[in-house]
Amino acid sequence: MNIFKKSSTFRAKRRIKEQGKQNELKKYAEATLGSGNLRLAVQLPEGEDQNEWLASNTVDFFNQINMLYGTITEFCTCENCPLMNAGPKYEYFWAETRNKKKALLKLSAPEYIDKLMTWIQSLLDNEKIFPSQMGESFPNNFLPVVKTILKRLFRVFAHIYHNHFTQIATLGAEAHLNTSFKHFIFFVNEFKLINRTELKPLEGLVDSLLKKKK
Repeated sequence: MNIFKKSSTFRAKRRIKEQGKQNELKKYAEATLGSGNLRLAVQLPEGEDQNEWLASNTVDFFNQINMLYGTITEFCTCENCPLMNAGPKYEYFWAETRNKKKALLKLSAPEYIDKLMTWIQSLLDNEKIFPSQMGESFPNNFLPVVKTILKRLFRVFAHIYHNHFTQIATLGAEAHLNTSFKHFIFFVNEFKLINRTELKPLEGLVDSLLKKKK
């Protein structure tokens, strides 16, 4: 059984130029991940630009979470998940600007996640925000953009853990989910990218991961 089957929620991977700095950093990250030490894997390589490192990892997390969510789309439907939440205590609303006013929309989980992935893909494809050519500068608001992307990607992790972990386990994908989430948490903690209050839906798991040596 191919648990990572293609689904309508998948987006094309952000292309990283073969000769670009982000591709070099991607290869470095893959090599350090292979050592099994995730704390080492998330640290900024010596002499490298932090924005390049944040960009490379943000693209990677987007692809990882997109793939993981793709394994449970047949279970995460408007009928089964009428609200985008992380258990009964935490519900997420989609923010849109309409007629110059901010509106908060109550969406089902699949609708919310589809909008989220489409929005993130549009940012990753925007050369003014995520430049792919070496030597091009990042915008002044790059860090806030990355923080917002990762904050919202955490919500997908939280929804999967609270609402679909049994299905993930049945598919045999729990190890992949746990490793991906651990990598994500070490990374956002290393660079202080997500406020601790945003992590509350998975606070116990987060605290447990951060206490471990690797």
